[in-house]
Amino acid sequence: MSWLPVLAAAGLVTFATRLSFIALLGRVETPPLLSRALRYVAPAVLSAIVFQELLVRGGTVHVGLGNARLGAGLLAAAVAWRTRNVLLTIAAGMCALWVLQAVLSR
Repeated sequence: MSWLPVLAAAGLVTFATRLSFIALLGRVETPPLLSRALRYVAPAVLSAIVFQELLVRGGTVHVGLGNARLGAGLLAAAVAWRTRNVLLTIAAGMCALWVLQAVLSR
């Protein structure tokens, strides 16, 4: 079986789901409490993805000096907080990750 029909179907389902929310929210007035709550959905999902990658290795939580990803993530967070520059944050985080991996693998 080809993967192309499956990919197209998944894309259509994703598009239809997102379009339904846009079309529905354009016609229906949402309560203020729901509007405030929806503002926190994206940061909550992003945080869940990022913290999972930084803290969990092999199914266990790994917090310590030997965790290169955590160190690089903390440095990237500090750069983001201080400069508010996305490209500088990514560059600093990646460079820190490469250096920490090289140092910790010895």
